[in-house]
Amino acid sequence: MAEKILIVEDELALQETLAYNLKKEGYTVETVGNGRYALESARKMKPDLIVLDIMLPEMDGFEVARILRKEMSSAILMLTARDDEIDRVVGLEVGADDYLTKPFSMRELIARVKAQLRRTRLLREEISKSVEPIKHETLTFENLTIDLTRREVTLNGKPVQLKPKEYELLLFFAEHRRQMLSREFILERVWGWDYIGDSRTVDVHVRWLRQKIEADAAEPKRIVTVRGGGYRFEG
Repeated sequence: MAEKILIVEDELALQETLAYNLKKEGYTVETVGNGRYALESARKMKPDLIVLDIMLPEMDGFEVARILRKEMSSAILMLTARDDEIDRVVGLEVGADDYLTKPFSMRELIARVKAQLRRTRLLREEISKSVEPIKHETLTFENLTIDLTRREVTLNGKPVQLKPKEYELLLFFAEHRRQMLSREFILERVWGWDYIGDSRTVDVHVRWLRQKIEADAAEPKRIVTVRGGGYRFEG
């Protein structure tokens, strides 16, 4: 079955160009040009990927991403008309998986779409491997437990709600406990060598993790910053 992509773009010429090229790649594509319609279409379509412009009528892309991220796990590729770090950081913070600054080449957009969909497929395959595991393999660090079988994390016996990439990052840290890991190394191993982004992505996700697993995110004891180097997981 063809993977489904929802394009949310109010500039009609670009919307049609994106739809044409993605359909040529074999994807099922729907288009909308309004933030509120984007919510309605996404809920009905349940797309594998959403290409989401920031500047939209009625509701901007940030708000659309914030709402949809709470409701579904579809990958989100945000489009911004400005090469502005604030736009990129806010996009990541509301749940976008990647971002692309206009103007961009269609070749680059398709490469990013394929990379996001590939990661989504691999994650689904990994989750479906064992339906009824006999025993759970866990990693425990005092009051923090990572259940590798269920892909669940608990703190003081209570579930910690992590996004898929937050879980992958925490597991990577746990598997390299007390090793200094550079941002570039983390980006390559957790996001993949074909990820087109910068190390700021790592910093944003580390901040999210700290807020969820540290007693005091402002004074982290588990995920420690190594000045001039990267991060070290103390457990």
